[in-house]
Amino acid sequence: MADEVRGPDTTALDEVVTFTSELIRIDTTNRGGGDCRERPAAEYVAERLAAAGIEPTLLERTPGRTNVVARIPGTDPTAEALLVHGHLDVVPADPAEWTTHPFSGEVRDDVVWGRGAVDMKNMDAMVLAVVRSWARQGIRPRRDIVLAYTADEEASAEDGSGFLADRHADLFEGCTEGISESGAFSFHPQPGTTLYPIAAGERGTAWLTLTAHGRAGHGSKVNTANAVTRLADAVSRIGAHRWPVRLTPTVRAALTELAALQGIEIDTHAPHFDVDVLLDKLGPAAALVAPTVRNSTNPTMLAAGYKVNVIPGQAVAHIDGRTLPGTEEEFARTMDELTGPDVEWEYHHREVALEAPVDSPTFAKLRAAVERFDPDGHVVPFTMSGGTDAKQFSRLGITGYGFSPLRLPPDLDYGALFHGVDERVPVDALHFGVRVLDHYLRSA
Repeated sequence: MADEVRGPDTTALDEVVTFTSELIRIDTTNRGGGDCRERPAAEYVAERLAAAGIEPTLLERTPGRTNVVARIPGTDPTAEALLVHGHLDVVPADPAEWTTHPFSGEVRDDVVWGRGAVDMKNMDAMVLAVVRSWARQGIRPRRDIVLAYTADEEASAEDGSGFLADRHADLFEGCTEGISESGAFSFHPQPGTTLYPIAAGERGTAWLTLTAHGRAGHGSKVNTANAVTRLADAVSRIGAHRWPVRLTPTVRAALTELAALQGIEIDTHAPHFDVDVLLDKLGPAAALVAPTVRNSTNPTMLAAGYKVNVIPGQAVAHIDGRTLPGTEEEFARTMDELTGPDVEWEYHHREVALEAPVDSPTFAKLRAAVERFDPDGHVVPFTMSGGTDAKQFSRLGITGYGFSPLRLPPDLDYGALFHGVDERVPVDALHFGVRVLDHYLRSA
């Protein structure tokens, strides 16, 4: 109990700012197609773990695409282990669009600026600061903590968590649960109300390639087998499609808690329950659940032709599809209908949807850790519209939660910062995260 009261030392609060800034300065842009090099960031993390007496293992599927794994022994050898993971790569950033250079890691007005400040070098730094604080204070967690700093999360994860799960499962022996990004951040739907959504689910990934074949020919001639037209028709149908409501247990729990906070009583199982009517009543809070009451398919890329007066024989499109648990067959059947007989489709990249229990002792401890440091905040469960490395680690039987705590000011839109311009994180938010993580990881 004394360790719980003591909390992280002041050095940890200084280090989390330094680590976040310095990790941002290491450009680990993942442009897809293997165009990324995480090794310098992995070495940075490994050196600081080793300096704290925590032995890191560096692993690569492809040269330069480096992952770091380390295990901190707990005091109870019979307890199940906990995985804490974060990725080292970031999405591209155009310096011309930013107020400050995206890889400067500048600390200005008590805010750390740069690509990765919230996705997710901040969490990488928070975890590193916490475990180094433990080493200085002689603290051990109850259960084994396995740390994984991964490559390639912003693309296919083939060089990161997928590689670790498939080829190095032994490093995660005993792990039954995990925490990572995109949860426990503060969200302010209205003045005086602070929500902390903790992720207990993820939609599945269904990235598609559509190919239309037709008759090549001169652009001046009538062509009823035009591949571009066939593709455009299919893409238009897909983009306009309104997917039916499919409520998962996590989404039902989120809707129920959000409604209760506004004094609205609902029964999500009632025959005439209309989720869209409820979302209208929830106002800004609806943003937490609106993307996850249905599947989605968004056209994102088109490619066809090589000259304006030549009708090509083939046209290609890419679709970002996301699926809720249990809807995979419905998704495939619907895609067959929407593409029609003249357009073929296939999965370019596919990963499972996830669902974690919100009535579990783990979720209760996650909730308690946040509310300990913000008693006026309200923790609610939610499902991520996208996905994380938790998908790959689920192959090992690890149940994942999104938990990277940040207490942000009301005027800072966390969602807009993800993959956005002028990504940044306040120093106070990092300090809050360190305290919450420290408390949870010791009580887990």
